[in-house]
Formats: sequence, C-alpha cells, structure tokens
Amino acid sequence: MRELRIRLLAGVFVVAGVLSWAGARLWNSVGTLPSVPLAAPVVLALIAVVLLATAISLRARLKAQRERRPGAKGVDPLMAARAVVFGQSSALVSALVAGMYGGTGVFLLEFLDIPARRDQAVYAGFSVLAAVAVIAAAVFLERVCKLPEDDDDTPGTAAAA
Repeated sequence: MRELRIRLLAGVFVVAGVLSWAGARLWNSVGTLPSVPLAAPVVLALIAVVLLATAISLRARLKAQRERRPGAKGVDPLMAARAVVFGQSSALVSALVAGMYGGTGVFLLEFLDIPARRDQAVYAGFSVLAAVAVIAAAVFLERVCKLPEDDDDTPGTAAAA
C-alpha cells in the first residue's frame, strides 16, 4: 500500500478551493449562494475523533505486542490495513471538502457585513479546520500502522533455497 502524500492532499485542496471560489462567484451572480451546513464541521470532527481513537488503540496494542506482554491482544493485519485505507480515503475526501469550503469561505469574506453570510463564513472556516484535523489524524494512523523497515530484504542478501 502506498503512503499518503501530503503534496497530493495539498493539490486537491488548492484545486478544489480555486474551483469552489470561482463557482461561488458564478453562483452568486446568478442568484443566492448555497449555504454551508452547520453539520459539516461536526461530521468532520467526529471522523477525526474516530480516526484518532483508532490510531491510539492500535498503537497501544502494537506496543503491548512488541513488548510481549502476557495477555496482549494482537493486531490483525487485515484490520490494520482496513484502518489505513479508511484513514487515507478520509484524508482525500477531507482535502476535497476543505478546498470546497475554503474557496467558499474566501468568497464570503467580501460579505462579512451581512450576518447570514458572516455565519456561513464561520461555518466554512470551522469546516476547513475540522478537515485539517481529519487529515492529521489519518496521517497519524498511517504512521502507527506502518511496518518497520526490514533489513533482511535488501537485494543480494536472500538466502539460497
């Protein structure tokens, strides 16, 4: 499985932000701007909490397994792989969502004197912060589940069969 690249996430964020800003300008010229739901930062924060809790749990179990503690519950490799895939997909979607709400929020900065638009800008800002928290938790989860480098697999040192 490939490691999550921060450059890819940043690229998704920037492209989605620019497209969202342009879309918000276009939408505003035609009519009303679609609202930023209050649930957006809440849902993203919940996903970040789930990812962080999973990472902390796996880290504790892996540490107990490495120290060979009696009664230590091991980590199923398939479960760890699923957790990493969930983290990576959450990070990609969060980068997209952060870009969308970031672009909309930047557009809304022009209209902070209107209370409804100010509230939407605040919701968009909290959504971006919550999406960054999801990305941070996903990267932490990936680091926890990363296998240590194996020195025995270097080319030319394989044992003869």
